[in-house]
Amino acid sequence: MIPSRRAALTQLLQRLGIEEAADSSTLILIDQALTHISAGLAQNHERLEFLGDAVLRLTATEFIDRQHPTLSVGACSNLRAQLVSDRWLAELGQRIELAPLLNLGAKAQGDPAARDTLLADATEALIGAVYAGQASLDPIHRWLTPHWQRTSEAVLNSPDQFNSKSALQEWSQSQGLGLPTYVTTERSRSHGDPHRFNSSVWIGEQLLAEERGRSRKEAEKNAANAALQTLPESGRPH
Repeated sequence: MIPSRRAALTQLLQRLGIEEAADSSTLILIDQALTHISAGLAQNHERLEFLGDAVLRLTATEFIDRQHPTLSVGACSNLRAQLVSDRWLAELGQRIELAPLLNLGAKAQGDPAARDTLLADATEALIGAVYAGQASLDPIHRWLTPHWQRTSEAVLNSPDQFNSKSALQEWSQSQGLGLPTYVTTERSRSHGDPHRFNSSVWIGEQLLAEERGRSRKEAEKNAANAALQTLPESGRPH
């Protein structure tokens, strides 16, 4: 790894508050996590993304259990869906300035529409890389807990987040726009990609949002929640 790349990745870990992970073996894994398959290299993000998905779900579950012990199991499940969603991962990737560090092939670089997906995948792979390098969940919790706290506060203060499909339906009907429709398809499961389903939500001929999920239900719920976030604050259902 060239010195400038090593320095940039070390600075990334410093921004995340997990400087102890900046050993040589972990930096190599992080470099791999930020290398998209489109770059054409054998060592790329895919397997670390697969690992990161499992680590993310486990640590998010532990966070909820520790921080919100009085929530019902159903509420915990719904909150966790928000804390591990592709949308949340993409926003986190943007917040930690991951985009300039991505190693992308020409095709991926030339597709602005794929930016959020690339950021979400890279952030998940980064989680997997930190865990694989440190063999511990502690740095993951230290990095992600402040971000989860902000998201949890927003979700728990907005009950409609827990029933996003109903909230979106109520809003669309109140606006005289008819019912939302969902187009959900099963994606190929290359390399064990856990995000099996892709769902887009429409009102009439207008596409509101598109999200992925591990089941049809989760993909549609994620799409509905993303659609609600696109509405002006004054127009959102309460």
